[in-house]
Amino acid sequence: MMNQNVIVSDRKAILGSKTVTVSNSPLFSSPPTYFTFPRHKFLELLEAADKNSNNINKNNLGAGKIASWVDSMRDSSPTRLRSSSRDSVSDNDHKTSWIVRFPSALNMFDEIVNAAKGKQIVMFLDYDGTLSPIVEDPDKAYITHEMREVVKNVALNFPTAIVTGRSIDKVRGFVKLNEIYYAGSHGMDIEGPTSEYAYGGESNQGVLFQPAREFVPMIEKVYKILEEKTKWIPGAMVENNKFCLSVHFRRVDEKRWTGLAEQVKSVLIDYPQLKLTQGRKVLEIRPTIKWDKGQALNFLLKSLGFEKSEDVVPVYIGDDRTDEDAFKVLRERGQGFGILVSKVPKETNASYSLQDPSQVNEFLRRLVEWKRKTVGEA
Repeated sequence: MMNQNVIVSDRKAILGSKTVTVSNSPLFSSPPTYFTFPRHKFLELLEAADKNSNNINKNNLGAGKIASWVDSMRDSSPTRLRSSSRDSVSDNDHKTSWIVRFPSALNMFDEIVNAAKGKQIVMFLDYDGTLSPIVEDPDKAYITHEMREVVKNVALNFPTAIVTGRSIDKVRGFVKLNEIYYAGSHGMDIEGPTSEYAYGGESNQGVLFQPAREFVPMIEKVYKILEEKTKWIPGAMVENNKFCLSVHFRRVDEKRWTGLAEQVKSVLIDYPQLKLTQGRKVLEIRPTIKWDKGQALNFLLKSLGFEKSEDVVPVYIGDDRTDEDAFKVLRERGQGFGILVSKVPKETNASYSLQDPSQVNEFLRRLVEWKRKTVGEA
C-alpha cells in the first residue's frame, strides 16, 4: 500500500526555487462547506478487515469496523458544518499555514515557468473535479466548451494526457479530443492520440498498455453482482470502468451508507484479488496489482522518451486521493510538480494548489500564452 503520509518537503528540491511568495489576497475567499475525510483511518480499517476476513463469517462483516468507517464518511459530508467560533479560528489558522506550504499555482506562475525554461513540459490532468466540476450524477460531469478549447490548445503545445479513474470510452465521450493521451481506469488502460495534429505531429493509434487485462472477466462479474446487491439502495450507482469499478454514493442518503458499505464488503470477501479504496463520495474497486496513476505517469514519460531526461518538467493536476500516487512519483523523481485542486486543506504530496476547475482553466490558459510567447521570442 502506498504511504499517504504528508511529505513536508521544500519545493526547492523540485523547482530550484529559493523563495516562497504568498499573495496578500486569501486563497480561500469564503468558508468551505465540507471537511477533509481522514483517509489514513479509512485505509487502516480496510486493511484490518482484509487481514481478518478469513476468520469472519460472511454474515458478520465486523459491525464495529463498518460503523467506524461510516462515521468517517459522515465527517466528510458537505452538509456537516462546524458552528464553534473556536473551531472557526482554528480552521482559519490551519488554512493560512496550509497556503504557505502549498501556495496558489496562479500566484506562483512566474516561479513555475521560470523552472521550465529550456525544458519540455508534459501535462497530466485528472478529469472529475479538475477539468469538470464534481456533480451529483457522474454521468453528467460534462466539460465546458471553454475548458475543452484550452485543453486542446495545451495538447497542441505540450504532450498531454488525461489520467482518470473513468473508462477511456466514458472520458473520451466527455472530452471529445483526439490530440491527447488517455489513461483510464486509474492508468490501467492507456491509449495514444489519434490526431495528426497532436503534439509532435505523430499519431499513436491503438492501445499502448493494459496491465490488468486478465482481470476484465472478474470485473465484469463483480459489476453484475454489485448492481444486483445495490439496486435497492436509492441513489447508489455502480460504474464499470473496464479495469475497475466505482460505487458512487454521492446521492445516497446517509442512513443507507452502512447498508451500502456492508453490501460492497460482502462481495469483495469472495474476491481477494480485488482491493477497495475511496475517492470523493465514491468507493473504488481495483485489481491488487501494483499499478496506479503514478505508475501510469512514469510509463507515459518513458513512452515519450523522457524516462531519464533531465530536460523534462512533468506537471500533474488533480483533486483526489488517487492523484497522490502521481504527486508522490514527482517528488521521488525530483522533477516537475503536482498541483492539488481543493478548496480545503488536505494532506498532499503536491507542491501547489488551485481551488477549482475554473482556476485550472486559468492556469492552463496562461501556460499556453507563455509557451506561444517564448516560441515567438526564440
